[in-house]
Amino acid sequence: MRTAIVSPTYNERENVEWFLRNVREQLPNAHIFIVDDNSPDGTGVEADRLTAEISEVTVVHRATKDGLGSAYRHGFDVARAAGYEMIVSMDVDRSHDPSVLPALVGAVNDGADIAIGSRYVPGGGTANWPLHRRLLSAWGNRYTAFVVGLQVHDCTSAYRAYRATALEAIDPSSTRADGYAFLTELMRRAARSGLTVAEVPIVFVDRQYGKSKMSGRIVVESMLLVTAWGVRDRLHRLKSLLARRRA
Repeated sequence: MRTAIVSPTYNERENVEWFLRNVREQLPNAHIFIVDDNSPDGTGVEADRLTAEISEVTVVHRATKDGLGSAYRHGFDVARAAGYEMIVSMDVDRSHDPSVLPALVGAVNDGADIAIGSRYVPGGGTANWPLHRRLLSAWGNRYTAFVVGLQVHDCTSAYRAYRATALEAIDPSSTRADGYAFLTELMRRAARSGLTVAEVPIVFVDRQYGKSKMSGRIVVESMLLVTAWGVRDRLHRLKSLLARRRA
C-alpha cells in the first residue's frame, strides 16, 4: 500500500532531523508529512532545509498552534487527498521508536483496519517515566476503555497505522476534541464502525530534548470528555433497550 506518515510538530527542532532520517531508513518509500504549527524555535524552517537531503518529505506550515487534534485532522486530510492507502501517525520527539514501523505497517497489510503501537500489551512498556506518570497513564487508559467500552489496551497512543478506508469510516475531520481526547475519540468511532484493531507492543521512551506538551488541562479535558461519552453511550443503549421492549 502507498503509505504516508503524518507527524505534528511544535518546537521540535532538536528532534526533527533524527526523526526524518530514522523513519526514512525504516520505510524508504513512505511519504512523510510534517505538520508544523509555526514553531517559534524554527522547527518548520529546519524541516524545510532537510527536504533537500531527505526524499519524500513535505512540510505543511500552519499559522498557529491549535492543538494535537487539529494538527492531525489537517495532516490526515492532506494525506487522504493525495491518495495514500495507509496513513501512519507518530510523534517526532523520539518517544515512538521508528524501528516498530515495519510491524505496524505489516499488521495493516495483514488485514487490520488500524494498528496501534501499544504500551499495555505483553512486550510493551514505558521507559524513564516517574511512577506517578506511569500510574496516571495506565489507569487512565483502563478507565477510558471501561467507560467508553473499548476492547483496546492503549486508547491514547498516537503511534498508529490506519487504512485510508478506516479513516474515511471514522471521519476525523468531523471530530472536535483536541489533546489526547482526540485519540480516544477516533478509537470510539472505530469501535462503533466495527473496524478491526491490532495492537503491536512498543516501549514508549520519554523525550530527551525539548519540553513535553502534556499538561493538567489536557488530562482534565480528556477525562471529562471520556466520561461524557460513556454516559451518552449508556443512555443511548438504555433508550434502545426500552424501545425494543415496548415494541
